[in-house]
Amino acid sequence: MRQADIERLLPAVYQHAATAGGPLAALLSVMEGMHEPVERRLAAIDDLVAPYRTPDAFLPYLLGWLAMDHLGRSLPPGRRRDLAARAGELARTRGTAAGLSALLGTVTGVDGFAIDEPADRPFHILVRVPAAAQEQLPLIRMAVALEKPAAVTVEIV
Repeated sequence: MRQADIERLLPAVYQHAATAGGPLAALLSVMEGMHEPVERRLAAIDDLVAPYRTPDAFLPYLLGWLAMDHLGRSLPPGRRRDLAARAGELARTRGTAAGLSALLGTVTGVDGFAIDEPADRPFHILVRVPAAAQEQLPLIRMAVALEKPAAVTVEIV
């Protein structure tokens, strides 16, 4: 808030006393300086919730706010941002084969996951991992264990 804006908030008698070089003008100048960092932060508040603009230190909080912190902790920063950006879409499809496939593609950075539901085995899924994601099997196992429906058994091939 600029000094002139602060001055306009004062009663009329103080506005008249806020002459240049006077003690009240000096106090208003100090107030302007104290408000400036907060004003700067408030002007850029939307950056905090934008996954690709939020500061690295705020990203874990953002993932927690989006209910994705349980997966985000084990990802590199770039993939954490991707996970935060896709959180809404992933939440809408959570618990479905398409949702699990999209989630695995997001956390690994590799597309091509296939989720099969064999007709002869109810409540069982097969997760087919693309060759490009083979080196990320521990991450895939963890993500599947955290995101599959509780009553479903899984086989990762």
